Amino acid sequence: MEVQETRVQTDRIFTIPNILSMARLAGVPLFLWLILAEYDGWALLVLMLSGVSDYLDGKLARRWNQISSLGRLLDPAADRLYILTTLFGLTWREILPLWLTLALLAREVMLAVMVLILRRHGYPPPQVNFLGKAATFNLMYAFPLLLLSDGTGWLAWLASVFGWAFAGWGTTLYWWAGILYVVQVRRLVKADAVAD
Repeated sequence: MEVQETRVQTDRIFTIPNILSMARLAGVPLFLWLILAEYDGWALLVLMLSGVSDYLDGKLARRWNQISSLGRLLDPAADRLYILTTLFGLTWREILPLWLTLALLAREVMLAVMVLILRRHGYPPPQVNFLGKAATFNLMYAFPLLLLSDGTGWLAWLASVFGWAFAGWGTTLYWWAGILYVVQVRRLVKADAVAD
């Protein structure tokens, strides 16, 4: 993940990409309620709309030159909240095993510690890189498929096979991106120590 951003084009708040990210964030509690109430079809719809808005907000921000400081915070925050919400809901319903949930949560804790270290050294929070986006992409495919697998028949079986494949890749990439980030933070801190 890139820790230092070379430039930020705008500090505007109400841009189309930011509004998409805000709508995505607003959908998080609705999504959690739908999963816990076992309205799986509606939960899948909200999750799919979230995925579409995630793709669009970044693409439109770049195309329309509306990259903003707020957008750089909203986009990864929405991604993480959907992942955490889905983890909680699917673990509560015993679709996801606890070990997988704990593995993904441990990575989030590790990144939170790295953000605190960066802040102490005067660096901004990390920017999302390609590897982190790929991990999120895999997990965002895994979760709806695993939700679909909570049933019987060939569709549930197929969803289970593909869902677990995406979950495996997503978890691996999630940790790989996190470890690379730790390495980058270590280098920055070490460079600061040498400069002092």
